[in-house]
Amino acid sequence: MARTTRKRSTLANRAIAASAALILGGGGLIAVNVYASAGEGSGQNPNGTQAAGQSVSTIDCPDVGNELGEVPQQERGNVDRELATLDTQITTAYQRFADLKQRIESDRQYGQQQILTPLKNERTVILQRIAALIERGNAPRPQNLESMAPCTLRADDNDGQNQGGDQNQGGDQGQNGGQDGGDQGDGQDQGQGNGGQDGGDQGNGGQAGNGPEQSDFVDIQTVQPNVSKPRNRSGASRGTFTTSCGVNENGKFNPDNVIVAPGVANGAHHMHDYVGNQANDAFASDDDLANGQTTCANQGDKSTYYWPVLRLQNGQQENDANADGGGKDQNVGEIQTPSQVTLNFVGNPRSKVTAMPRFLRIITGDAKAFVNGNANANASWSCTGFENRQLKDKYPICPEGSQVVRTFKFQSCWDGQNTDSANHRTHVAFAQANGACPNGFRAIPQLVQRIVYDVPPPVFDGADPSVFAVDSFPEQLHKPVTDHGDFINVFDQGLMNKVVNCINTGRKCR
Repeated sequence: MARTTRKRSTLANRAIAASAALILGGGGLIAVNVYASAGEGSGQNPNGTQAAGQSVSTIDCPDVGNELGEVPQQERGNVDRELATLDTQITTAYQRFADLKQRIESDRQYGQQQILTPLKNERTVILQRIAALIERGNAPRPQNLESMAPCTLRADDNDGQNQGGDQNQGGDQGQNGGQDGGDQGDGQDQGQGNGGQDGGDQGNGGQAGNGPEQSDFVDIQTVQPNVSKPRNRSGASRGTFTTSCGVNENGKFNPDNVIVAPGVANGAHHMHDYVGNQANDAFASDDDLANGQTTCANQGDKSTYYWPVLRLQNGQQENDANADGGGKDQNVGEIQTPSQVTLNFVGNPRSKVTAMPRFLRIITGDAKAFVNGNANANASWSCTGFENRQLKDKYPICPEGSQVVRTFKFQSCWDGQNTDSANHRTHVAFAQANGACPNGFRAIPQLVQRIVYDVPPPVFDGADPSVFAVDSFPEQLHKPVTDHGDFINVFDQGLMNKVVNCINTGRKCR
């Protein structure tokens, strides 16, 4: 699969044009089509569709996976595969919705009959299966699970009503981020109001047809510094361990997610970059990972690190233009190889850290945050030279000579027992604002992942429009708030002991 790295030396005019378009409130931007989307979120309109004539862009369904509590260990894989089926149903509904959008907007009952009612019936069958699987595993049958079957239609109003306001969830989690470049995305009050976002109703301008749009971008120079860190206390673990695993020079991509959709090809409906373990696909077992090759310089680290690829939507096709996870799921354009990937494990500002268990799984961020809301959104966007200004729900427009930066700060507290959980979240937690772990959790080395790209600033007008965007579920409109990272710990025990010792004694190790 082709991979490109964009050079910035010839892009000064583009940067000026893009910035000018924002300053002018989007004047002169090309007209674009508004497409539909579908996603697992929190339904907001009990009556199903919006009033006739109103613009609708999203099928909004309750996120079943986030709400599952007790799932017997022996049935988790089966339940995850059923949850993946729900995702596929929504993706299919999204395609139908896009084809019928104009008529649905003029006739709300038509949308109910053609989209929402069939989708509810399909979801009901799967929810019944999930309940039966949980009961088969000798756990209490979930009550009222079928109440999560109905979905609604809603608009993408002003970049998503779930994403405005105070974007600080997960923001103060970065206990002493340990980045050589300084402050990396702790407090994330965005201050978007001065970002020149007057072009908010520009439609979904990306060449995939489902975003991103002009209002998804902001000039980083208009954002106020917003990073803060908890202060180190007596007993803090101040060291850093850095593992070097490359930038995916091997070109390992797939649209799987072995954590949330084991055994399901194209379970993510978007393409992932992989560094570290080379055995990772939907069907990889712990043994496969333990025996896999690694791109990490230290061969004791066979961990797997993966995230959605970043593409340049510039009219050029990638090799996956007709493949699952790529063009078939409306992820188009040239995949960009990072110019740098930094993987640091850092300590806790209040306590020593303990070793991670082998095969611990951690997901940070939420691939469905556009419709779910930002409770689990955690990735940050910035530019080199401006990393004291972090964005969660906007892509940055970087000035000439500056590169785009994605930062992920993973959960740094572990429940001391489980390597995974039913919803893949509750076995780990973020530290509290003061850096301490919640009751019942212990501090572990925190993975801080920083990915840098040399990509041009977005251009929405002229003869050569182009934008960059992360891959997403097609229903999530390539929104930056959906960015996320995945990690499975496959350090050997000796190296993990070294990691803990380095961090707890305040050293910098590799």
